[in-house]
Amino acid sequence: MQKVCVILGQTATGKSDLAVKIAKKLGGEVISADSRQVYKGLNISTWKITQKEMRGIPHHLLDMANPRRVFTVAEYQKLAIYAIAEIIKRGKIPIICGGTGFYIDAITKGTIFPEVPPNIKLRKELTIKSAIALFKVLKKLDAKRAKNIDSQNKVRLIRAIEIVKALGKVPHLTEKKPDYKFIKIGLYLPEKLLKKKNEQRVKKMFRAGLLGEIKKLKRAGVSDKRLKEFGFGYDKPTPEKVIKETLKYAKRQMTWFKRDKEIKWFDASKVKVYDIIKKP
Repeated sequence: MQKVCVILGQTATGKSDLAVKIAKKLGGEVISADSRQVYKGLNISTWKITQKEMRGIPHHLLDMANPRRVFTVAEYQKLAIYAIAEIIKRGKIPIICGGTGFYIDAITKGTIFPEVPPNIKLRKELTIKSAIALFKVLKKLDAKRAKNIDSQNKVRLIRAIEIVKALGKVPHLTEKKPDYKFIKIGLYLPEKLLKKKNEQRVKKMFRAGLLGEIKKLKRAGVSDKRLKEFGFGYDKPTPEKVIKETLKYAKRQMTWFKRDKEIKWFDASKVKVYDIIKKP
């Protein structure tokens, strides 16, 4: 069975750098699994890999979507599956890299998503509610679904409520046997070092022009509501606020990944490429 490498973990653990090194070593191409880097214009705010950092390695599923509209996990899944097949056709190794557990599960577990079209009217009603309020609504409508959803993620909460309203409940997500063997490599950092790395990264983001990027997105028609969904919906973002939200997000990432027993974990502060790969 064809092998596909997966590099995952919390934000600021060095996933992108490792993915490029592995791609160089094995002859691979990278498929992003980041639910914000899929959007155009979110570069500084998502610490998107630069052309220089790619070092000539092709990267897929970056800058695919308009930030004014929601890009669903079902859309991502279709494009990712296609990208994997095309990379293999070229005789290369697909390397999935990112920190969005929902995206990674969609590819590696073959999840089959319900086909429910967007309900624009309902979405407008729900977007003014807080994540706490949305979670309460979902819990009342479908307590089972509420148990395994990120209670802080408004986009997914709204989508779940949308599906409940359309189908009466969120159907159990079925899975089909994947066509590939996924080798999952998880990167982690000790808590203090993770905090330090994220603090350093956020400060660099501000120096690189984060506030200017947010203003540019607003001028392009991205609403405050959408910016809030991306984690930058403050009246005036500050390094302290962004660091706080980033660390909260990192904690949710690890909570998600801990459920997957197929992941082999490595300390990102010590790991070397040669420690974790063997040519398939």
